Amino acid sequence: MDFFYRCTDCSREYPPDKIIYLCLHCAVTTPAGEFKKGVLETIIDVSYLKSLKQKQTVIAEDFLPYPLIQSEAYPVGNTPLIAPVRLQERLGFARLYLKNDGANPSGSLKDRASQLVAAQAFYFGEKMITLASTGNAGSAMACAGAALGLKVNLFVPATAPKAKLLQSVLYGANVIPIQGTYDDAFKLSIEYTRQYGGINRNTAYNPMTIEGKKTVAIEIFNQLNHTAPDIIYVPVGDGVIYAGVYKGFAELQTAGLIDKIPQIVGVQAVGSNAIVRAFQTGKMLSIERAETAADSISVASPANGRMAVKFMRACHGWATEVTDKEIINAQLQLCYETGVFVEPAAAAAWAGLLKDRDSLDRSQKIVVLLTGIGFKDLAAVEKAVALPEPVSPKDVLNHEGTRMSVEEPRMNANKH
Repeated sequence: MDFFYRCTDCSREYPPDKIIYLCLHCAVTTPAGEFKKGVLETIIDVSYLKSLKQKQTVIAEDFLPYPLIQSEAYPVGNTPLIAPVRLQERLGFARLYLKNDGANPSGSLKDRASQLVAAQAFYFGEKMITLASTGNAGSAMACAGAALGLKVNLFVPATAPKAKLLQSVLYGANVIPIQGTYDDAFKLSIEYTRQYGGINRNTAYNPMTIEGKKTVAIEIFNQLNHTAPDIIYVPVGDGVIYAGVYKGFAELQTAGLIDKIPQIVGVQAVGSNAIVRAFQTGKMLSIERAETAADSISVASPANGRMAVKFMRACHGWATEVTDKEIINAQLQLCYETGVFVEPAAAAAWAGLLKDRDSLDRSQKIVVLLTGIGFKDLAAVEKAVALPEPVSPKDVLNHEGTRMSVEEPRMNANKH
């Protein structure tokens, strides 16, 4: 497949014959306090995309710049598209769906990016991949490394959720906790790659992280009987998942397989709302500090903020922000009424729909993208639920052998 890279900011083009991360011109011109400039968009040959219309069925791999390696060993994607009947009926959204990407091998959508970065490494004959992460990207890359035989160096802030760090250690990654922020870990990982070689997988920094994530859009298209949703809700931190979802549907449109790109709604936490502000004001400014219980979308200076805002305008989407309380309530509601346990960052997307629901057309086809499984961050819900007190076995059944009434778990947050 033919492709090239194009700078989001200055439109300079770069060939794909070697590994490149950012625009050589714009990456060094970012004003202090602004979103990073110079992120590269991967442009797939238009004639190739149009040829896909001749296929009886397209698959996600048809849209990827590099062939996937040993996908049977690291089977990413094909995650469930759930029709949540109870929520459909109660909220009146008859065509509401949940895309559960927590069903990926490491438990998050980040497996999609890691799978493609691994394919890029094999293509260029590299065996070492380095990155910074607050959790999910790192555990996904570590999972890919274990499955495919790649060495993974992972720089993480020491404050990242313990379960995610343990997951990466169990997969055999070289985990280096940093006494500092994600930005500190990010800088160290880039310097490590410069000194010791290999490939850097940092989100947005490596264009393949955006490309890998677009496969979720192709799957949704296939699961909806070769149609696109009207609206899709996406949790947003760095803006890479948002850009990936947009690119997937944009390439389906270029291929002539859909008529229009869905409206994509980017949802952020109030305490980590740099992209929401940028969309509203047009100013690509970082925020001083990101603070939210949804650690996977806690970002002060979004690495892909400029591209995300650009795509948000292009698809006539919008940005919604939700409080941490709304996120946890949404997380609990998904558990109680769909049986899907997601981490707070994923629940933010559902919280965003609940925030917007009175302004939505209930006849439209709406998909909520759930990006990670809840077991990755149990600490986030420990304050919201309480385990029942232990009882004596003889007290469970009364003297006639009938079952006692069992109450619901005690809650510190509203159920809905």
